[in-house]
Amino acid sequence: MVASMTAFARKQAEYDWGTLVWEIRSVNHRYLEPGIRIPDLLKPIEPAVRDALRKTISRGKVDCQVRFQTRHTDAGTEELNMALVEKLTVLSQQVTALSASAAPLSAADILRWPGALQEAEIDTDAMQSDALALLGETLSDFTLARRREGEEMRQMIQQRLDAIRSIVLSIRERLPDILAKQQETTRAKLATFQIELDPARLEQEVVLLAQKSDVDEELDRLTTHLGEVERVLGAHEPIGRRLDFLMQELNREANTLSSKSIVAETTLNAVELKVLIEQMREQIQNIE
Repeated sequence: MVASMTAFARKQAEYDWGTLVWEIRSVNHRYLEPGIRIPDLLKPIEPAVRDALRKTISRGKVDCQVRFQTRHTDAGTEELNMALVEKLTVLSQQVTALSASAAPLSAADILRWPGALQEAEIDTDAMQSDALALLGETLSDFTLARRREGEEMRQMIQQRLDAIRSIVLSIRERLPDILAKQQETTRAKLATFQIELDPARLEQEVVLLAQKSDVDEELDRLTTHLGEVERVLGAHEPIGRRLDFLMQELNREANTLSSKSIVAETTLNAVELKVLIEQMREQIQNIE
């Protein structure tokens, strides 16, 4: 399965304690380079987050962050500090008993007292468990996004492979005629010198020229590399580096084909091969 190194996923969920949001984005990179941003309250889960990323992603520069907002930060959701309220009530009664002119504390007075209202404690274990569960869902979406983009790249690469295979087949079919015409051209040029040549030596030179111009071996290797690229595209493992190596091999054969070319048509074919190979190589830079 082809997977792109460029992807994005965002997942948000509501819980009794508040809201949690995960975001994961990545771009191409030679190795796996994770960057994780986690609030202090969730820091204990960071090793588990790194482990989950390593198990899911093999290559890429990954930015992974989580944000949360508790419901207790909303107005009107604070809880009473019962210990402080009871203490204030007792003290107010004691003061009133000592002085008839002293007014007892009203409910409003108690609520305005510093510390009388406080946020309820959050179950951090539950929050961390929820965060890891939502991370798993986010990574699933992230993986699907990478595979969708990877499938698009696979189709593009396959189109180029088909085009290269068509060019190779065309060259192979015309190669005998090309070599025969080249031999005729060589004999005709030698004949213009109007000198008597040793027939055996002449034939030897013609055969030598044909050998230097024969690209059948390069065509065979191109065909072999094309088949290997298709095989790798179907592998269920990271394939980017292997494909990059195969692009180098394909380009090497295309260059050799160009250097051996004896007709303009074959030269143009070699140029077209290199253009198609470069188009594939650019896409492969984003494949995991």
